[in-house]
Amino acid sequence: MFYCYHPSPLGPLLLAADEQGLRLLYMDVHQRPVQADWRLATNELDEARRQLDEYFARRREVFDLTLAPVGTPFQQQVWQALLRIPYGHTWTYGKQAKYLENPKAIRAVGTANGANPISIIIPCHRVVGSDGTLVGFGGGIENKVKLLELEGSWLI
Repeated sequence: MFYCYHPSPLGPLLLAADEQGLRLLYMDVHQRPVQADWRLATNELDEARRQLDEYFARRREVFDLTLAPVGTPFQQQVWQALLRIPYGHTWTYGKQAKYLENPKAIRAVGTANGANPISIIIPCHRVVGSDGTLVGFGGGIENKVKLLELEGSWLI
């Protein structure tokens, strides 16, 4: 696994990938330690870094990267659904569960969103509570607000 830290308006991001694709992007780098067998990336993560910089500069709305998150089949379905939420829009957990044709799975969807290992790029920040409130985000509610404001989908 190759890794790097990348500066962002949210603070340093930890990115890691292998030959399969991008495996993780964490905002709270202190809570996600680098594994002893990981190697510092030279140029393996340059494209992901470039696209993140474009996103934060409001020059990119859709990422074009090979993603390889590790999760259960249900988590994979939930994360694929997140990729369907357009830039600048939000869904509720209920809408995401209905999209998955499992409208009673709202809590399970929330749990799977919380396990998303590739935040920002797999946009779990675009999911809000049923009343539109900001709930649950592994990167912290303050970062969720910043991301939604960046995308123009949330005005505080």
